[in-house]
Amino acid sequence: MDIDRLISDRAKRIDASGIRRVFELGARLKDPINLSIGQPDFPVPEPIKLAAIEAIRNNQNGYTQTQGIAPLRQKIVEHLKADVGWDVDPRPLAAADASRPGVMVASGTSGALMLAFQALLNPGDEAIIPDPYFVMYPHICTMVGATPVLCDTYPDFRLTAARVEKLITPRTKLVLLNSPSNPAGVVASNKECQELLELCRAKNVLLISDEIYDTFTYTDAREPAPNGGEPRCPSPARFPGADKDVFLIRGFGKTYGVTGWRLGYAAGPRRIIEEISKLQQYTFVCAPSALQHGAVACFDVDMSVQIADYQKRRDMVISRLSKLTEVTTPGGAFYAFVKVPERLGLMASQFIEKALEKSVLVIPGSVFSKRDTHFRLSYATDARSLERGLSALEELMG
Repeated sequence: MDIDRLISDRAKRIDASGIRRVFELGARLKDPINLSIGQPDFPVPEPIKLAAIEAIRNNQNGYTQTQGIAPLRQKIVEHLKADVGWDVDPRPLAAADASRPGVMVASGTSGALMLAFQALLNPGDEAIIPDPYFVMYPHICTMVGATPVLCDTYPDFRLTAARVEKLITPRTKLVLLNSPSNPAGVVASNKECQELLELCRAKNVLLISDEIYDTFTYTDAREPAPNGGEPRCPSPARFPGADKDVFLIRGFGKTYGVTGWRLGYAAGPRRIIEEISKLQQYTFVCAPSALQHGAVACFDVDMSVQIADYQKRRDMVISRLSKLTEVTTPGGAFYAFVKVPERLGLMASQFIEKALEKSVLVIPGSVFSKRDTHFRLSYATDARSLERGLSALEELMG
């Protein structure tokens, strides 16, 4: 049988993840220094684990409502009220107030993004995404037949209204903001969030805010909410009326170390939530049931100690590598997007081959960008590995 003839053009247009390729190369090393993976290295807090275990023991293992279990939706609604001021209706969509934003639990933030793109984009429509970008962004456009329009954010990696405006066309349906960002860890300012929101409103374009790292924002990148209050991660969702113009996506995996649980949530205009809920019914069906009960406990767990520790790691990375090359200081997440020094005469993909010779795993920037000038370093690793990895990178750059 000619299997290749059976494979769709859609699948053929999507490359295997460059991150996975690095993992495969790393598997051949005897003692790899893994600075590549975007997965927290701290253990899942006990209350969260116990809540999931208890749910399993209590036989809460079947299908849930497509929207997610009621206790988790209620916790999300309370959190969004306190954090961004949204008056989200936690009730099932059939009983919800059509004038209020809705909420849905998804199979990870990736699941929420996939459903949103399916619900919003027709073949030929355009979605504006930052370059560099999270690896899946352009590919989900391909999956739905839409066109990813890359917004060049070099050298500071900030998705600004001025950069976005010149890319908007009659085919533009959405703009995707990722803050704190992957791969650069850059946090948008309040001013940048407000200007981007105002631009999208004026152009009748939806602003999707992917805030998977919202809790992982360091003290020097936090700003007071637009209406005052304690400093926190800037978000376009915090501005008046944003619940009608912003589709907000957040999750649990990065903040609480439960990346494998595949749990996220989306909130925003009820009409969009209705559509993605319908699509979830025929795809994911529901997010993992017992783990939803575990996620209920997340909202009562303080992660400030872990975040402060990661900020110290961030400071170590910047203090050492900034002496040798250009590296924008991350305001959140746990990545640094490091420029390969031009004096080396190497593309990033060539540089990581030399890093592999020293058993260091980092990701070439071409995985996240049309450029091959930088590499992504993850400092979500133990102190010994980070120290060894930085020493090896310093030697390569020196």
